[in-house]
Amino acid sequence: MGKLFVVGLGPGGVEQMTKRAYDALKSCDVIAGYNVYVNLIKEDFKEKEFLSNGMRKEVDRCKLALDEALKGKTVAMISSGDAGVYGMAGIMCQVAKDHPEIEIEVVPGITAACSGAAVLGAPLISDFCLISLSDLLTPWEKIEKRLDCASKGDFCICLYNPSSHKRHDYLQKACDIMLKNQPGTIPAGIVRNIGRDGQDFELTTLAELRDKQVDMFSTVIIGNTQTEVINDRMVTPRGYKLA
Repeated sequence: MGKLFVVGLGPGGVEQMTKRAYDALKSCDVIAGYNVYVNLIKEDFKEKEFLSNGMRKEVDRCKLALDEALKGKTVAMISSGDAGVYGMAGIMCQVAKDHPEIEIEVVPGITAACSGAAVLGAPLISDFCLISLSDLLTPWEKIEKRLDCASKGDFCICLYNPSSHKRHDYLQKACDIMLKNQPGTIPAGIVRNIGRDGQDFELTTLAELRDKQVDMFSTVIIGNTQTEVINDRMVTPRGYKLA
């Protein structure tokens, strides 16, 4: 029987992935994924067969990958970041649930929270949570509750999918919820195009963040009440005594 890898690519090209991920892709007959992510690695794996499609075609993509594995091939389903964090690992396991004979191996990658935090400094040293602002699969009412509870708990918060054409005001709405529980002076940061051409970052505050322009290629991190800016870097102290 074939085998399915579900591989997290990290933020960008081959230099951003782990050796385990690289080796998994090298061992495959077929690499499947979203068009944008396939294009990030296609030139580095020219000898492979590629299966790709567009956004919101995740189930179809997994079925195509499973079909190839059932033919006896070794297949990699790729995700950006980590395949188990808002990635393809879960849906791939669900689609293949009636085929226990197909081995599925999830290969982790660097998720945007980690790669984005590294650009900003060290904002996630203490307790933090990840919240996606996309309401395609999660009702906005549930997202609102999570934002409210996380900010009441003084968690550092990393926001994925902060805005899109149809959700242009979701970051503003999220900030308004958090501002009910946290001071507007809390440091915040935006990292755009992590690990890719055009990468940049911006430090701001929670109050100012609500009026910033972001897109689906932006990762937003909001600190907690202990977070500070040190030499133009966001740092959340863990509590060590320095003297």
